[in-house]
Amino acid sequence: MITGRRRWRGAALGMVLICTCGFTECYKAVKQSGMPSHIRTIAVPAFQNNALRFKIESRFTESVMNEVIRRGRGLRVQSEREGADAVVDGVIKDFNFFAVLLDNRGRGRVFEVTITVAVTVRDQVENRVLYDNQNYVFRGEFEFTNDPRTFFNEEDPAVQRLARSFAESLVSTLVNGFGVNEEK
Repeated sequence: MITGRRRWRGAALGMVLICTCGFTECYKAVKQSGMPSHIRTIAVPAFQNNALRFKIESRFTESVMNEVIRRGRGLRVQSEREGADAVVDGVIKDFNFFAVLLDNRGRGRVFEVTITVAVTVRDQVENRVLYDNQNYVFRGEFEFTNDPRTFFNEEDPAVQRLARSFAESLVSTLVNGFGVNEEK
């Protein structure tokens, strides 16, 4: 009975050691920005609007600029390309919203918004593309109320939330790294 327990404990201890030794390289702290060290200023010119949706490009441009200021680790932001070390070019390619949940009268209650954006980040100093994603897709939902007296159009706040989500994702990719191996 005692030898059975010892074997069980020994096997359990061995499994714990094997598991912990195998995961030593799983976590590595981010020590530096994903941007090359020579990039100090980022230009975010106004995004293009191919979706033909009113003011959507200004919301996305403003969100990206605000997020770079908030999380850019000392990066300066400007709207003009001249004098910038890197440029973020964006195109709002598509904007769709449709009902995903109907009320008992067949009217749309909950809508899903899908926005597709093309984004390219260029290093102007070394004349190379740092990041390119021509199919950034973001989805979000908004809801209409049943009571017409308290009706509030949720489309604009939903677009604003999607713009912030897009900016957070893009700037996180830029700041935390996207596979640029800087020559040293």
